[in-house]
Amino acid sequence: MNYASGARDVEVVVIGAGQAGLAAAFHLGRLGYVPDRDFVVLDHAPRPGGAWQFRWPTLTYGRVHGMHALPGMELTDADPARPSAEVIGEYFTAYEDAYGLRVHRPVHVTAVRPGPEPGGRLLVESSEGVYAARALVNATGTWDRPFWPHFPGQARFRGRLLHTAGYRGPQEFAGQRVVVVGGGTSAVQHLMEIAEVAADTAWVTRRPPAFREGPFDEDRGRAAVALVEDRVRQGLPPRSVVSVTGLPMSEELRRARERGVLVRRPMFDRITETGVHWPEGAREDGVTAFDADAILLATGFRPVIDHLAPLRLRGAGGGIRMAGTRVADDPRIHLVGYGPSASTIGANRAGRAAAREIHRLLEADVPAAA
Repeated sequence: MNYASGARDVEVVVIGAGQAGLAAAFHLGRLGYVPDRDFVVLDHAPRPGGAWQFRWPTLTYGRVHGMHALPGMELTDADPARPSAEVIGEYFTAYEDAYGLRVHRPVHVTAVRPGPEPGGRLLVESSEGVYAARALVNATGTWDRPFWPHFPGQARFRGRLLHTAGYRGPQEFAGQRVVVVGGGTSAVQHLMEIAEVAADTAWVTRRPPAFREGPFDEDRGRAAVALVEDRVRQGLPPRSVVSVTGLPMSEELRRARERGVLVRRPMFDRITETGVHWPEGAREDGVTAFDADAILLATGFRPVIDHLAPLRLRGAGGGIRMAGTRVADDPRIHLVGYGPSASTIGANRAGRAAAREIHRLLEADVPAAA
């Protein structure tokens, strides 16, 4: 039965073909669902590779932090000197072909709406038409929603203000004075390679960075994931897993610290026409200004979920209350690559969990919201 003019009935729609979306599609296939008959995978990107295809060229595969293989196919013999965008893009392409996932791209999902029957099919509106689905896996990630904090005075800055999403490598900062803002892995990677060619750099974070010594073992991983899971269970906006694990202290970071590159400054109070400014007493060295040609914001990303707004999933806490991968108030809807499953290993597990729960829901053949 069609629920909208020209709508196509499917069991499941998967939105997004990054790590989480492909993992979910793989496990749906293992459970007997046939791609393009029982479920469809819609991806807005022009080619396979998820967000990896947009990474800067100097992020080589050997410098990737925590890349885990997709379920059922290892990534072998990858050249660590090649750009990660190329290596992982080719790997995702081979994976989609090997399992016949038949990803539809580029397809832009504009909205997901409730159907006319309570607990019935969801209407997924996209650039290739409307799908009426019994269940939804949302795996849209964060790359398309960079977080741009607002700083007093930034409109007057005569230099270049950019975000990690627009970073293309250190060569464009040769001979310049650069401020890098952010305390995560990307900020540190940007800072260290820019420092090799820049006239001067300043590293600014809101909080003192936490460096992690020793291996990141299974117990530490579970503890980090648990912190993020607790937030989404309460309906609070998620934090990334990386934000609670700290920065792994490597030999490269130690050398950068010894050279004076990895010196953290507190957050400035405003941006001026020529750089950034700190209030009196904010810095121990008494410096109150840094002239800059560019300010690079490595300030992270937010979940891409605006297309889910018609479903009214957000709660009073500002986030979506979750129970594992599913929305607590609607078991038809699963968010993978969201909150605790935003890491690559977490995405694999979430894809499997979502597929299994959806299978149980559909097999039960009861109203989904009951």
